[in-house]
Amino acid sequence: MNADDIRQSYLDFMVERGHVVIPRAPLIPRDDPTTLFTGSGMQPLLPYLLGADHPAGHRLTDSQTCLRAQDIDEVGDNRHTTFFEMLGNWSLGDYFKAEQLPQIWEFLTVRVGLDPKRLYVTCFSGDPAHGIPKDTESAKIWTRLFTEAGISAEQVDLDTEEHGGEVGSQGARISFYGKKNWWCRGGSADNMPVGEPGGPDSEMFYLYPQIEHDVAYGAHCHPNCDCGRYIEIGNSVFMEYGRTETGFDPLPRRNVDFGGGLARIAAASIDTPDVFRINLLWPIVAKLEELSGRSYDTDTVAMRVIADHLRGATFLAVDGVRPSNKEQGYVMRRLIRRAVRYAFDLGLQQNFFAQIVPTVSGMYTEDYPEVAQRAEAVVGVLVKEEKAFRRTLNKGIRQLRGYRDGVGGDELFVLYDTFGFPVELSTEEARRQGIPLNDGWQAGFEDKMAEQRARSQAATRMKVG
Repeated sequence: MNADDIRQSYLDFMVERGHVVIPRAPLIPRDDPTTLFTGSGMQPLLPYLLGADHPAGHRLTDSQTCLRAQDIDEVGDNRHTTFFEMLGNWSLGDYFKAEQLPQIWEFLTVRVGLDPKRLYVTCFSGDPAHGIPKDTESAKIWTRLFTEAGISAEQVDLDTEEHGGEVGSQGARISFYGKKNWWCRGGSADNMPVGEPGGPDSEMFYLYPQIEHDVAYGAHCHPNCDCGRYIEIGNSVFMEYGRTETGFDPLPRRNVDFGGGLARIAAASIDTPDVFRINLLWPIVAKLEELSGRSYDTDTVAMRVIADHLRGATFLAVDGVRPSNKEQGYVMRRLIRRAVRYAFDLGLQQNFFAQIVPTVSGMYTEDYPEVAQRAEAVVGVLVKEEKAFRRTLNKGIRQLRGYRDGVGGDELFVLYDTFGFPVELSTEEARRQGIPLNDGWQAGFEDKMAEQRARSQAATRMKVG
C-alpha cells in the first residue's frame, strides 16, 4: 500500500466503526495564539477534548497536515520531516482502551498488513507521587492481542529513556515508561494547572532489524531509543484524569486521542526505515536527481532537506502564508532559503523551484483539492522568494568564509541585514565551514536587531510628523 491508499483505507476503516470524517485544519491555527503552526492532529480539536461538544458527534477521524518547525535541524535523517500528515481518530466520551487498542491493531496488521512480530508497544508505568496507577489495563489488552497472534508478550519496567539505554528492553514486547507515556499540555503531571486534563498514553513502534544499534544513544537499545532501530508509528492517548487542588481525579468524560504518522506507516508497509522512499516524497527526490544529475545515495541529506522543505513551504503557501521576517512567514522564508542553500551543494545554482513545486502539488490534488486550486499562485510565491535569495546567496557565502577567525553578533547581523541569511542558516553554515561561533553571539545579534528596530521606529515617527 502506498501512502494515499493507507490514508483512504484508514478513513474508510474508521467510518465503518461509526466515525465521521472531518476536514483538515489549516497549518495556521485558528483562535490559538499560543503556537505558530498546527503541529498535531489533536491541536484543532483541543476544545472538544476539554469538554465541548463537537457538532459532528463523539467519534471523529481525519488526516491532518502538520508542521513542526522545531524539527528543522533533525531533517536529513531517515525519519524526521518538518511537514507531515497525522492520521487521527477520537472518542469524545464514547469508547476507551478496550475498543481503541484492538481497532488500531487491526488496522495496522490486517488492513495495512504490517508484520505483528515487528510491533512493540509502551505503556505508562504510573506516578506514585500523584497517586496515578500503572496502566496495567492497556498492557493486558496488548498481551491478549499479541498472544492471539502467536507472539509472546513479556513486559519490562524501564521508567526513563536513560535507564532503557543502560539495561535495554531485554526482549520484552511491552515496555513501561514514566513521563514519556504521560500526556498533558504541560508535558508532565508536575506542570499541570488545576482544571487541566491528562492521562497515560500507549505508543506503537515498528522494529527495523536491519538497523544496527548506535551506542551513542546508550549501551543497549529499547523502543524509545533514538538510534532509529525502533520507529514510533502511532500513539493512543487516554485522557482520563483532571488536575485538582488536592491531586488528580477521574474525569467525568474520558477521551481517546490517537495519532499515527502516515509517512512512517507507509514506510513500514514497504519495509523501509527511510520515509523519503514513500510515494509522497520520492517523486520530489527523483526530480532532484533528474535536475542535478546527482544520486540520492550519494547526496542523501541535501535531497531530503530540499524535498521536505519545499513540501512544507508549498502547503504553507496553500494555507495563505507568505515569506516575511515575522512569525509564520519567517519560518516559511527559512525553509525556502535552507532549500536553496542545500540545492547549491547539488550544483543547482540556477532557479529550479518552478520545476519542483508542480511535482509537490501534483501528489496532493486529489486528496486536498485546495492544493490544485491555488497551484499557480503557490508557484509564484515560492519562485519569487527563490529568486530574491539567489541574488545574494553566493555573495553571502563568500562573506561568511571571510570570517575565518570567528563569527559574532555583528557579523551575523551583516549576513542577515545585507545578504538575507536567517541567523539560524548563518550559524548552521558556519558550523559546516568549520568557522567558530564567538561567545555571546546571540546577545550581540539581538543588540544589533534592537538598534535596527529603534532606527526604524524613529524614521517612522519623523515621517508621520
